[in-house]
Amino acid sequence: MSGDADSAPVTRAVPTGWRARLDLRPNVWRVRDSAIAIVQIAVAATAAWAFSLYVLGHPAPLLAATVTISSLGLVRDARPRRVLETVIGMLVGIVVADAFVLVVGPGWWQLALALGATLFVARFLSPYPPFAIMAAVQAVIVMSLPAAQPFDRLLDGAVGGVAALAATALIPRNPRREELRDGRTVFSAAADAARTIVQALRRGDALRAARALEKARAIAPHVDNWRASLESSIAVSSFSPWLRPQRAELRRHRAVLDAMDLATRNLRVVARRAVYLCDDGQRRPVLAEVLADLMRAATLVEESLDDISLQPVAREAVRVVAARLDPRAILPDGSMSEQNLITALRPLAVDLLTATGMTSADARAVLPRL
Repeated sequence: MSGDADSAPVTRAVPTGWRARLDLRPNVWRVRDSAIAIVQIAVAATAAWAFSLYVLGHPAPLLAATVTISSLGLVRDARPRRVLETVIGMLVGIVVADAFVLVVGPGWWQLALALGATLFVARFLSPYPPFAIMAAVQAVIVMSLPAAQPFDRLLDGAVGGVAALAATALIPRNPRREELRDGRTVFSAAADAARTIVQALRRGDALRAARALEKARAIAPHVDNWRASLESSIAVSSFSPWLRPQRAELRRHRAVLDAMDLATRNLRVVARRAVYLCDDGQRRPVLAEVLADLMRAATLVEESLDDISLQPVAREAVRVVAARLDPRAILPDGSMSEQNLITALRPLAVDLLTATGMTSADARAVLPRL
């Protein structure tokens, strides 16, 4: 949450024209972030295909590879439970289609019946729409490809599922790097909104205040992304023997996330009060400086994500600001609206203190009595 509130721009330059078209950095970052997943999929799918071909003797073990690839995927959520649900969905499609082939044989109308039955069964088993679609895709493959023996393809699918789960445990993606990046994005977005509020208060700028409220409201999707990647990281670290040492740190990050979820909600309240105050065009440097001090302390909370040794330093920095949040002491002659904005900073300070490991009760005790 670093940055000078005075000099920080309200908007930032966005490349356009040929510069935007020739900027390959997003492409490179996308490949870099997917590198482990690509290796995981390639190794697991090849191993499943080779096992079915050379060990089980199946001449065309297509489903062993496709089930592995579809189960792992390139999605952000790499939780073992999600992988298992995907495997089960595809095995449902294989079982239903194999049964139709065995009873009524292949053909276009058999395909229609098998596909319909698969979708009905899958929707009955799971409320997750992709579950049914994955089952249906596998049913189409089974109905379209011949098999030497009944249910050979089910065995291939099971091999693919086992390979996917084994890869999740033995070749895990780097969950902490992704969740840490998502966490920093939340702090960065909150800092951006707070800087704009500070600018609006210092200049009495209603337009900036409205823009700050927009930015504060836009933080919620970043919080959701962080929660998804963090929960995925915790699940993978519990499943993979290589990542188990990271579980304690990830649980600490979950406590920070819960606190920042509340902090960003309270930041929206502060932004709304700033919009109301800035309507009159008056400069309010004292209010701006109080918020700037609080957000400078929040910078240390962000840095403590990656370095737990900074947590006590961050706690003390936030505590110093929180202990000053008495509206009558800061603005003895201020209006009720101005004092209300300081009051709105109090729960924000409590949330930041809990993000440093304090209990809610201890954090509230830091605030001066009103």
